[in-house]
Amino acid sequence: MNTQQFVDKLILLLEDKKAEDIVSLHVHDLTTVADYMIIATGHSNQQIRALSNYVHDEAKKAGVEILGMEGTEHNEWVLVDLGTVIVHLMQPQIRSYYELEKLWDLKPTV
Repeated sequence: MNTQQFVDKLILLLEDKKAEDIVSLHVHDLTTVADYMIIATGHSNQQIRALSNYVHDEAKKAGVEILGMEGTEHNEWVLVDLGTVIVHLMQPQIRSYYELEKLWDLKPTV
């Protein structure tokens, strides 16, 4: 399974688990950290925890190395680092405050 197929699979999984406002960003040309970022909203600590556990488990099943998970102590914003894909699972107030989509949508200025 290539990276795009894995991203598509994660998006379907997140949709199935009732995550909202799911966005996939191709950031390959903007950073060396990852090729894709997925950002999704969950509406409670429990939902964020469940979503992050599903992403973790699905990555393991696919043979993808999990480089790290951050934010699991509060489950307001959990980051799952899968190497070429980074998944951000955020509660609405955190997502609107940090506006990651705008950060990664930077256009070069001349």
